[in-house]
Amino acid sequence: MDVLINMWNNIALRSAFIAWAIAQTLKGFTAIRPRGFSWKHFLGTGGMPSSHSAFVSGLTAAVGFLHGWDSTLFAISLVSSLIVMYDAAGLRRAAGRQAAVLNKLTEEFLEKGEIKQERLRELLGHTPVEVFAGAALGVVVALIIC
Repeated sequence: MDVLINMWNNIALRSAFIAWAIAQTLKGFTAIRPRGFSWKHFLGTGGMPSSHSAFVSGLTAAVGFLHGWDSTLFAISLVSSLIVMYDAAGLRRAAGRQAAVLNKLTEEFLEKGEIKQERLRELLGHTPVEVFAGAALGVVVALIIC
């Protein structure tokens, strides 16, 4: 239990987790579809804002405030954050688009009764706006906490 308390006392880590929690909560409300509310969006990937971006930018901004913008710790955190955000908007988004195409093909095959296939998850990545919104949220949380 002491380990968890010590981790919570780490301001940079706390900033990251609070930013992530806020983003995940907001995502649940911004993902309401015409079919109604879905709990899956609170824990799932994709959507607005990007919780991955909020998480890493909350950490990076807190490291910058606490250790200086010219510190090696900030540089390491920034580079890691940029990789995560690029991945969220690039590779994972492309994988989601591929899943949409494969799901369409599967539906066409299922109509003919030839195969039975589970649908792939299409909402994997983020748009650049979702990534930016998540990053901005993380910085705001770090500003408040630090």
